[in-house]
Amino acid sequence: MGETLHTLAELGSTDISRRSLLGAVPFVATALMDPQRQWLLWLLEDEQAPRLAVVADGGPAEQVQAMIDMFDEMDNKYGGGGVRASIVHYLSTQLAPMLQQRNMPPHQRRFLYTSAAKLAAMAGWCSYDSADYGLAERYMIQALRLCAEGGDRVLGGQILAGMSHLATSLGSPAEGVSLARAGIATAKSAGSPLGLMRLHAMASRGYAVLGDSRQATASLHAADGALDISRGPAEESPWVRFLDHHYLEAEAALVHRDLGEAVRAERLATASAKANSDRRRRQAISRSVLATALLQQDRLDEAVGTASDALDLLGGVHSERSVQALRDFRARLAPRRTETIVRDFERKAWPILGTAA
Repeated sequence: MGETLHTLAELGSTDISRRSLLGAVPFVATALMDPQRQWLLWLLEDEQAPRLAVVADGGPAEQVQAMIDMFDEMDNKYGGGGVRASIVHYLSTQLAPMLQQRNMPPHQRRFLYTSAAKLAAMAGWCSYDSADYGLAERYMIQALRLCAEGGDRVLGGQILAGMSHLATSLGSPAEGVSLARAGIATAKSAGSPLGLMRLHAMASRGYAVLGDSRQATASLHAADGALDISRGPAEESPWVRFLDHHYLEAEAALVHRDLGEAVRAERLATASAKANSDRRRRQAISRSVLATALLQQDRLDEAVGTASDALDLLGGVHSERSVQALRDFRARLAPRRTETIVRDFERKAWPILGTAA
């Protein structure tokens, strides 16, 4: 584990002081396969791993948890691009040195490793929001390794869900499915139906992009089933308490969009947008998916108006995930670029989305 801490410290230091060196690091989906294999080996070997997250019990652990909560709130409000540097700085200069201290009680060390894993995963998501995909991959790999040392299966499953999302969204859905399945194997023994729900949703996303309607639909049904047996956030690990039926609506909307099932996608994306009125990033993504569903039904005026609303939501939010969803919609407008309403939208979108391909 000393090697992982060294790698994490080096990654964070370079990210903070010489970020330009990391900006060109490519995303390589196959690089996620070895960490996945190592995690599954750990899962087989460590039958005594805690089923739920270790709880902070005062002292440094309580302070670290407060910092995680603060970073999470900032990320939800302003997008990952605005908070990434603060997370990396805290992780590298405060938390990593704590983990190198000797004579720390084992339960507290496990909690700090788990917290470092959570922060590294957050740094990965924030790097994704800044379009630094290779850097996002590196942070998520380190997060999974730290999580094994902390022994938290629930968080491990969520990190694998993040890796799956990254792979599928960046054009490697087969790897995305593989990572989600590794997470499902993890979550089944973790006592976390909400975590399992998210992983089945990620598998469904990958299958949908691959065009496998049968498997995508089966995975969505499995996600629904996991949600049904959850006894609510209070009975779950803190790492998954943000998950609910609105989250599944949003992911299911993406699945139905990619399967060309426009009416279902419209219904779910509409519900998601209404439910996330205070979360601009999620609402922007849902409105982009809704715009595509409307376009798939040849309702051009409504589609462009909805996408324009999504653009307006991105003011002050640094989120490549939201931008990606809108770029996907804009690409689908290509056959109708000669129409005035489409040209007007592209002029409005250019400062945020860049030049169309």
